[in-house]
Amino acid sequence: MVFSIIYGALIYTFYIREFMDSVRILDNMRPAIIIRNTQEKDISQIIALQRKSFPDVAAGMISAPSFLENHIRLFPEGQFCAELNEMIVASACSLIVSLQPEYADHTWYDIVGDQKTTSHNPKGDSLYADDISTHPNFRCLGIATMLYNVRKDLVIKLNLRRIIGGGRLLHYCEYADKMSAMEYAQKVTKGKLKDPVLSFQLKNGFTFIKILPNYIYDTQSLNYASFIEWLNPKYR
Repeated sequence: MVFSIIYGALIYTFYIREFMDSVRILDNMRPAIIIRNTQEKDISQIIALQRKSFPDVAAGMISAPSFLENHIRLFPEGQFCAELNEMIVASACSLIVSLQPEYADHTWYDIVGDQKTTSHNPKGDSLYADDISTHPNFRCLGIATMLYNVRKDLVIKLNLRRIIGGGRLLHYCEYADKMSAMEYAQKVTKGKLKDPVLSFQLKNGFTFIKILPNYIYDTQSLNYASFIEWLNPKYR
């Protein structure tokens, strides 16, 4: 009995030490993370990052060089990346749009267009968050939140009304035989289910608006996305 108690205490102490070491590692890494605007020289690194982050989706246009080239050409201040020890570990792309009506159904391709057309409108009222990627080895470090925060800062600086986007319902494929995409999203918003994308967006102050069907080809979300919105509290 005494041996069991001592052994249990040693194991508990070991795990506490491991946990604290992990916390210290994360704290030591955070100051080294640099958020900056994406440049053309970063494109090859970001393409590799996207393919590593979501290979099933990134097989298409999202990881084509023209996707990033167009974004940088049209709206350089809206493209961000996170750098750690001179390595790009995360990126975020965005455009300015004006949806009519404000919660109109759309697809990812309707927003980003192709090499000749795009929905980017410098006179629009909404920042559209059309892509965010974090390398699998650098998740849960707060990097994606840092990228969302610089987007919010940009929206305030430009006096845009809101941030909107379509978020993949990453785990919906596990529940599709039990409920609709809307039911799944509603359970996530109520905290009854957890989805890596939508739960994270809700945590970062976004509101779930509705379901966007056929948003982008994605085997995990079955092509469904959540229409999300963050309102600029300083909009005037």
